[in-house]
Amino acid sequence: MALEPALRLEVRDASQAGAVRRAAVALAQRLAFDETTAGRLALIVTEIATNIVKHARRGEILLCRRPAAVDVLGLDRAPGIANVARSLEDGFSTAGSAGTGLGAVRRLASHFDIYSREGQGTAVLATVATSAVSGRAVSGLEVGGLAVAKAGETECGDAWVDEHRSSGLALVVVDGLGHGAGAQEAAVAGVHAFGASRGRAPHERLASMHDALRPTRGAAAAVVEIDLDRRVVAFAGLGNIGGVLVGPDGMRHLVSHNGTLGHVGRRLGGFTYPWAPKGVLVMYSDGLATLRDLAAYPGLLAHHPRLIAGVLYRDFGRGRDDATVVVVKEAA
Repeated sequence: MALEPALRLEVRDASQAGAVRRAAVALAQRLAFDETTAGRLALIVTEIATNIVKHARRGEILLCRRPAAVDVLGLDRAPGIANVARSLEDGFSTAGSAGTGLGAVRRLASHFDIYSREGQGTAVLATVATSAVSGRAVSGLEVGGLAVAKAGETECGDAWVDEHRSSGLALVVVDGLGHGAGAQEAAVAGVHAFGASRGRAPHERLASMHDALRPTRGAAAAVVEIDLDRRVVAFAGLGNIGGVLVGPDGMRHLVSHNGTLGHVGRRLGGFTYPWAPKGVLVMYSDGLATLRDLAAYPGLLAHHPRLIAGVLYRDFGRGRDDATVVVVKEAA
């Protein structure tokens, strides 16, 4: 889940690598990480930031807080890595350095993933956890996402949260109108109303959120429920939250009704769709451009949902609003 937005840190020169490290240390202190775990986090962000400066010259690092863990996402649009496997070997370098950066990150991380394509850039995911990370969801589904505030804002008007069941999950994405404190208030109210309506159908939960958000400025929101036993996806949305199902036959966009949660919404009915074998669900706020085609990202959907979300944020983010993207896929 993500009620707390990711901390976004730009990396443009070597001096900013130090700033990223200090931000990571401050976050570790706030989360009461022990000295060893905090040290691992500091080293990982330093290595990723240094790698961005050396090979891409500019990029960004997202620090995403999760229960007992922090995800570090390093994102750049450099030419990419021609041979990812070799780049993880100690001693391999294309920049005249010692070549231990990515290999060290992989050893230090509780979970590590990387996606790189020539001409597209590189995305690195390194999770630092206070205990072992299983990576296997009890629901049979893996979920990962991020919410990022508009540049210059400290509060994020987007929020998302998921509920795992024995055979599936429910998920909501809420985008408070505008940005800043008022948008955040609406998003948090929507997430709380979603939690209070547990066990009801997506369109009924959306109706409960609609009532709860009347005192706020309003929001766009979408609720989805995946039932693996029935292989069915139930979806209900109001406003411009995007939803896409990706399967063997391509992409299918989920249908939301026009309106504003809490203010204008005459139709709150839902729709059902089949959940395809090896299916992937992507939900996103309008801080991202409409997802049209993922064929340009061969192999991406085989990676962890948190890394997929990072790549989509990097390449489809509009850069002028809060942005959220959440990815769900069946556990391997």
